[in-house]
Amino acid sequence: MPGTGGTQPLRRRGGVSAFLRLVMIEHSVFALPFAYIAALTAMYEVDRSIHWTRLLLVTVCMVGLRTFAMAVNRIIDREIDARNPRTAQRELVTGAMSVRHAWTGALVALVVFLGSAALLNPLCLALAPVAVIPMVVYPYGKRFTNFPQAILGFAQAMGPIGGWLAITGTWSWDAVILGLAVGIWIGGFDLIYACQDVETDREIGVRSVPARFGIPAAIWGARGCHTVTTALFVWYAVATGAGVFFWLGLLIVAGAFVYEHTIVRPHDLTRLNRAFFSTNGFIGISLFVCALIDLLVRGLSVA
Repeated sequence: MPGTGGTQPLRRRGGVSAFLRLVMIEHSVFALPFAYIAALTAMYEVDRSIHWTRLLLVTVCMVGLRTFAMAVNRIIDREIDARNPRTAQRELVTGAMSVRHAWTGALVALVVFLGSAALLNPLCLALAPVAVIPMVVYPYGKRFTNFPQAILGFAQAMGPIGGWLAITGTWSWDAVILGLAVGIWIGGFDLIYACQDVETDREIGVRSVPARFGIPAAIWGARGCHTVTTALFVWYAVATGAGVFFWLGLLIVAGAFVYEHTIVRPHDLTRLNRAFFSTNGFIGISLFVCALIDLLVRGLSVA
C-alpha cells in the first residue's frame, strides 16, 4: 500500500543499529588493545595499580574518536563508495542512513571523545584536536596522494600515545615507539586491503599505492611495514623492561604476520578478508592478553 511503502524509507534512514553498521564498531578491536597496553604499562610504572575509571575513560575516548573518524570517512567517501561495486551497499549509498543522521552520530561521538579527554587531564584535552585532524584529513588523502595509508598510520599511532598520556599526563617516548609500531602495522595491512580495489580505483581516479605502483609493490610494501612493526615491538619490549609473557606475545605476533603474508600473495587475493579481519584482529587481542599477563606477573595489582 502507498501509505505503508511511504513510511519504510524513514525507518531505514536512521537508527543506532544502522549507524553502528556504518562505522563498523566491531573494528575497534584493531587499535583498542594497544591503547590498553600503553595505559596499563603506564599504570605499572606509576604505582603498579589498575585505575579502572581511567581505563574506562581511555576506552570511551578511543571508541568515540574512532566512531567519529569512521562516520566522517563514510560521509566524505559516499560518492566514491557509490561508484565501487564492493562498497555500493554501504548505508549512505543505499539510503539506510541519511547524511544528516550520520553527521549527528559523528558529532555525538566527537563530543563524547572531547568530554572523556577533558575528564582525564588537561594535556589530553589540549592535544585532543591534534588527534582529530588526521581523522578528517585521511579520507581526502586518496584524492591528493598515492600514500593515503601513511595518513591512516599517523592517525592510528596516536592511540597508544593517548593511552599513556591519559594515565601520566606527561609525554613518553616509550609510548611513541608503540604508537609507531601500531601506525605502521595498520598502514601495512591497509596496503593489502586496498589491493582489492585496484581496477576500480584506477577507473574512478582514487589514488593509492596499489593503484599507482601495482599489487606486487603494495604486498611487498606491507611486508616491509610489518617487518618494521615487529622490530618496533621488540624495541618497545626492551625499553619498558617487558617480561617473558610479552616476548611470547611477540613470537605469536611474528607468526601471525608470517601466516598473513603466506595466504595473501600478489597474484592470489582470495583470502584477503581472512588476512585483514581475522588475522589482524587476532594480532591485537593476542598481544594485549600476553602484555596483561606479563604486567600482572610482574606485580600489576587489579585492586
